[in-house]
Amino acid sequence: MLTGKHLIAGDWVGSDQTFSSEPAHGEAHDFAVGTVDLVDRAVEAAEEAFVTYGWSTRETRAAFLRKIADEIDARGDDITLIGTQETGLPEARLIGERGRTTGQLRLFADHIEQGDYLDLRHDPALPDRAPLPRPDLRMIQRPIGPVAVFGASNFPLAFSTAGGDTAAALAAGCPVVVKGHSAHPGTGEIVAQAIEAAIAATGMPKGVFSLVQGGKRDVGTRLVQHPLIKAVGFTGSLAGGRALFDLCAARPEPIPFFGELGSVNPMFLLPQAMAARGDALGATWAGSLTMGAGQFCTNPGIAVVMDGLHADSFQEAAQTALSEVADQTMLTDGIASAYRDGAARVASGTGVTQIMGTACDTRHAAPYLFAVSGDDWLSDKALHEEVFGPLGIVVRVKDMAQMQTVARAIEGQLTCTLHMDPGDTSEAAKLLPLLERKAGRILANGFPTGVEVSDSMVHGGPYPASTNFGATSVGTLSIRRFLRPVCYQNMDAALLPETMI
Repeated sequence: MLTGKHLIAGDWVGSDQTFSSEPAHGEAHDFAVGTVDLVDRAVEAAEEAFVTYGWSTRETRAAFLRKIADEIDARGDDITLIGTQETGLPEARLIGERGRTTGQLRLFADHIEQGDYLDLRHDPALPDRAPLPRPDLRMIQRPIGPVAVFGASNFPLAFSTAGGDTAAALAAGCPVVVKGHSAHPGTGEIVAQAIEAAIAATGMPKGVFSLVQGGKRDVGTRLVQHPLIKAVGFTGSLAGGRALFDLCAARPEPIPFFGELGSVNPMFLLPQAMAARGDALGATWAGSLTMGAGQFCTNPGIAVVMDGLHADSFQEAAQTALSEVADQTMLTDGIASAYRDGAARVASGTGVTQIMGTACDTRHAAPYLFAVSGDDWLSDKALHEEVFGPLGIVVRVKDMAQMQTVARAIEGQLTCTLHMDPGDTSEAAKLLPLLERKAGRILANGFPTGVEVSDSMVHGGPYPASTNFGATSVGTLSIRRFLRPVCYQNMDAALLPETMI
């Protein structure tokens, strides 16, 4: 049952104003609007909780993470019901995303129990070393303190209330304050109820987690600028993320802002692969492009191909496949409006030809397909920008030299993809050093939609894909965002963290 309130350190708290959810279908619900005062209360409780939670054992935190996963699963039907209503996402997608959410909580539990993430190092004392003795030095990764997490619009579970940022921070030993996304407040509240139940069952301090719903810009501003917050996790738009990033940098004590801000995820289709299977590649690209109404941060929005007959075949196959895709419901009215604006921007670009696409209204999205020469794409920076939705651009380059020029011109990306056959190896070898500098993940003969949650995954990249090219927001390596190395010199064993003894 929904309360419509905020969870602040174990208490469900209302506020003077409310906002209504805007579901794709089903009943709307009223929720209390977040305030600066609620943020302060949540962060102060998180700091108080850190005094104990930051020094809890790995086994204790692992049990907590697993209990959160169990409590989410116990509410699975309720989460799926309201999640589909609020977002318009199909039931199967929500069930799969819930599995990913609970899976990464359990993965982090296993990861911290293994202990490798601590990067323990020990240089024993050398009292007789000449000309100077060496002290006893021990190093370990330690939690940084309270973390702010902003829920994402496009992943109501896996990147929101108990998503990857929250799981990584809690695993590290950091209390979390979540700013819930107004696109799915009911989903966020039910997940928060699951976390509340896990806190009670495992005896965690109540301030280890809080959820603040809705609120104006001042709520987000206060959260990232509160002096007790030590890092921020964010998934969202470039404009919104950059504004928060600048606020973090402008603090008297600047803090890291780990923002995942978007990407066009370009694919480079090499000649031999195009000659052998251009039609199939065009059809498969269409499927990846329209998956989830194109509302994935890894949506492959640009295909770079050599101009000619094979490019024609690829483009025609993509058009045929896209024409068979029914209109899809987008996550919010605002996202649908931005998609329409993005399609209009691309259509008015230099030398752009619209291959297909019809005007879409309200919250529904139809696919768009455009083509442009390599020269015109390179000259028009607006064509390099992400359009969040099922829109693709075929960039037809003159030769392999221009394909390399396109690779140099792209900005930072979450992913870049090479489609290649054995005869393309020498050309791929020329592109790979260029793409490696531009993306956090490079694929061969695949499509980037679908991000494996694992030890090896990197979901990040150079700006503007993310604000920190050395971090990932998916996979066990993401825990490093919320840790810092501490060296203990000649410290009595009784005072060291228990893991170091």
